[in-house]
Amino acid sequence: MKVEKIRDISILLAEDESELRELLHEYLQLFFSRIYTAASGDEAYDIYLQKRPKIILTDLSMPKLDGLKMISKIRENDKETKIIVMSAHSEQEKLLLAIKLHLEAYLIKPIKTENLKTILFDIVKQIKEESHRTYVEENIYWDHDTSTLWRDSREIKLRKMESMLLRLLFSKPNEIFSTKEIFDYLHTEKDDKEFSVHAVTSLMKRLRAKLPDEVIHNIYGSGYKVIPI
Repeated sequence: MKVEKIRDISILLAEDESELRELLHEYLQLFFSRIYTAASGDEAYDIYLQKRPKIILTDLSMPKLDGLKMISKIRENDKETKIIVMSAHSEQEKLLLAIKLHLEAYLIKPIKTENLKTILFDIVKQIKEESHRTYVEENIYWDHDTSTLWRDSREIKLRKMESMLLRLLFSKPNEIFSTKEIFDYLHTEKDDKEFSVHAVTSLMKRLRAKLPDEVIHNIYGSGYKVIPI
């Protein structure tokens, strides 16, 4: 069965052993669309600064800047990025130090891919629950805390009724809202307001004109909905 790839959460793989790095990269490609790789700690830290991946999977022993020092540098200002470490049995002292740096998990080599998969999926679920966001595209999401729509880290400016409409649609992603349900929600404080299909379709037309095509889906004869990735 084909697995839908995770597009809104990136991962950085740091491993100096080229064969293992390539194997892990191939495995991660089964689940993630955005994967960055590094062969040393300093390279990984540079990528972290540029790309800000949500997850880091790193070896502890690497040239130039080892994994432990890299994690320490990251943790100076960042307590949120999820970090998984890999180590050999002989590196228990390093591993004990690394555990103090707020890790999600540690894996002893050789890596068991099914175990890694379980850990990664748990972390992805945690990230999405913590973010209170619903993504419709990799770079487009609705922020439930602020009732705002974002694209490429920029807020899409919305009028009051436009924002209310999206708040309704994003309250239940994948659920179709009929024109009548939308109208009633938008005019809940105006009991005497006469139902108008035109009022909803006009608002929808104005809203969709300023949004990417992927945000609102028109289900012919039924209504409208948003579909998260």
